[in-house]
Amino acid sequence: MSLRSSYPVGRSSVASTLPPPTGVVRQVPSGRVAAPLGPRLLGAAVCFLVALGLTGVLFVWTYPGQWVDGLLLPRAERGGGYEQQTDLVGPAKAVLATFGDRTLLAALLGGLLLVGLLGRRLLAGVVGAAMVLGAAVAAGAAKSALPRPDLAIQSSTTHNSFPSGHVAVAAALLLAYMLVLPGWARRWLALPGAAGVSVIGAATMIAGWHRFSDVLGGVLLSATLFCLAAATLAGRPGGGAPRSPGRLDGGGVGRRLAEGLVGLVVLVWASMAVAPDLAASVRRGPLLAIVAAAGLTMLAVGVAVFLVRSADFAAPAGHRTTPTKGDVYP
Repeated sequence: MSLRSSYPVGRSSVASTLPPPTGVVRQVPSGRVAAPLGPRLLGAAVCFLVALGLTGVLFVWTYPGQWVDGLLLPRAERGGGYEQQTDLVGPAKAVLATFGDRTLLAALLGGLLLVGLLGRRLLAGVVGAAMVLGAAVAAGAAKSALPRPDLAIQSSTTHNSFPSGHVAVAAALLLAYMLVLPGWARRWLALPGAAGVSVIGAATMIAGWHRFSDVLGGVLLSATLFCLAAATLAGRPGGGAPRSPGRLDGGGVGRRLAEGLVGLVVLVWASMAVAPDLAASVRRGPLLAIVAAAGLTMLAVGVAVFLVRSADFAAPAGHRTTPTKGDVYP
């Protein structure tokens, strides 16, 4: 007859059956613990804001910046405007007229609130709508307040158009939908949405409404406001609850950058395949500006989506203060 017990004996066996003390968090055995979402978003907002400021200072207030803008989008030989000499001017103006329709914008904002309501993310929808309106107001105020010095560049004017309001509103709308959608749906919308913002940015440059730096400034402005809006939602009780708490996706950055690069290649190839004669009519400078703006737009949207990859801004269904049967402690 053996005196050995079939049950584990010792201090560790007793401790393993008890819940962790209040205020003590056990470390996850594998993977890296994610930093709080709010501070990460605020840090990203600062980075986007600094990039926005540097873009404005470089392209608006320095000789090399104004020269590069003029090199990419030269003024027309006749009339002195910035409208590009290409058959794409007509389609570009049609795109801008369609997107600028107030009825369409109201429908998109209404859809944003509806999606938020159906997904228990109405607060996120309201914050997203405020973000879109804030992008429009901020872009208009910056264009009116910022001076554009005359640096004696032949291809430049003193009219300030930084940043682009059309691009800022388009990017803000896309990112606002990222607040009201669940995580799995964001990736499906991110690539076509960034392509749509890129088309609007290209249209503003082809029609001569904005320079390359204006398009980049509009995207950076919306990315800054998105990070601030998401940080606000994450700061409320239960806000931004992660789908899989405690872990960081180590390979997420490289995979999303690769997806963005593939999306940019597909976008350029599709535009040339659909309208080869029209694409060939664009000069090298504007074409380079369009491709660069599209790539930077996809990068900014990809970074924004990656930052909230594990967050869900749905309203919490309720909180439990005491564990119940079936609760498992990590």
